[in-house]
Amino acid sequence: MANFLPFDRDQPFLLPPDLKAWIPDDDLAHFVIAAVERVPLHSFAIPRRTGGKPQYNPRLMLALLIYCYANGLFSSRRIERATYRDIAVRFIAANQHPDHDTIATFRRTNAQAFEAAFLQVLLLARETGLLRLGTVSIDGTKIDANASKIRSVRYDRAVALRERLAADIAALTAQAEAADAEPDPQALPGELARRDVLKAKLDEACARLEAQAQAEADAARPAYEEKKAAHAARKGRRGPPPSPPDPTPPADRQSNLTDPDSALMRRSRTAEYRQAYNAQAVVCAEGSQLILATGLSASASDAPSLAPTILAMEPTLGLPAAVLADCGFGSREGVEQLQARGIDPLVAIGRTQPHRPYDFRPPPAVKPERQIKEPWRLDMKAKLETPDGQALYKRRKQTVEPVFGIIKSAMGFLRFHLRGLGPVAGEWTIVALAYNCRRLHRLCHA
Repeated sequence: MANFLPFDRDQPFLLPPDLKAWIPDDDLAHFVIAAVERVPLHSFAIPRRTGGKPQYNPRLMLALLIYCYANGLFSSRRIERATYRDIAVRFIAANQHPDHDTIATFRRTNAQAFEAAFLQVLLLARETGLLRLGTVSIDGTKIDANASKIRSVRYDRAVALRERLAADIAALTAQAEAADAEPDPQALPGELARRDVLKAKLDEACARLEAQAQAEADAARPAYEEKKAAHAARKGRRGPPPSPPDPTPPADRQSNLTDPDSALMRRSRTAEYRQAYNAQAVVCAEGSQLILATGLSASASDAPSLAPTILAMEPTLGLPAAVLADCGFGSREGVEQLQARGIDPLVAIGRTQPHRPYDFRPPPAVKPERQIKEPWRLDMKAKLETPDGQALYKRRKQTVEPVFGIIKSAMGFLRFHLRGLGPVAGEWTIVALAYNCRRLHRLCHA
């Protein structure tokens, strides 16, 4: 006969006097609390109050966010529920229960505190000898924005819809005035209000696209003037004159009505387009696999982020000796900027992954080898073909790629929860901070 342990769900019991007795000594919660205590209070955006209910301690809120992000809890409502249901979260929150509005506001307004905590964790890793700044790897990954791609509108379509909405609003306004349907003269009919809101969003989208096109035209104006002067000074057959930069947006340029800062991009040529951001990470390639710096852009191309992301490390951790990057980061300007600061960049030239000999897929079509003529590309290719260059570049895929795999698969972070380039960049810092806490905690207890 089976023997079962008796149980009684109605049996009253007392919690331990110290909640830490229910949490293992090597739990991540203790490490997060110790790391957050190093963050100075002046780094937080603390609203000034002269009275009313006391505020939650910002260090408590920061530790709560870091621990929840490290364990796959990203929604402010889920974090609020976890302060009741999860023992470790309840311990970090000191048996307090911030509501989801408070959590969301803190996450949206404390990007400076997240950066300060990110730096303190890295300094802690350096003090313990786990972080050595030598060779780093940089890469980017596409993470979905908090917006749908079906809310993206083309410039030509937005202009046409604005005209149609203006006509519909005028007709509805005349109809409402004639019928006197609204008892409150200050209230608009429901149909009219909805169309008015949509037209306002389209007006903002058109204004953004026009301002972007004007800025691009202004930036291209000096080059156009040089070409125009060279064309005028040329003797004999000069050909057609150069075309001036057009300040009108292209008809197919799009803007998202929900999150205008995000953009349509895809991971590869075979992947679908998604409304996303391009999240950058600089990872230590000396063994720790800690994220040393982060970056965020709304451009699908990685090349413009190479030099700014690496050089931003100088005031905090210092500059690395070498940088490993894939071919997406290849740009003459970025490579020259790094070399001017004494950094040795190793950027792949073309495809570096050979076709597997027993691949189940058919072999790719044979393409003519790309002719490389730029001097910096020729120098980079020669450097990568040396034994030392090949041995060093092999570290790239085994350092930065697993980091994105852990963030997306183990932590489950697949989509941003904030909108706008600034708030989303702050959330990406929280994600990197949570990953670093997980990684450093594991290294300390290995």
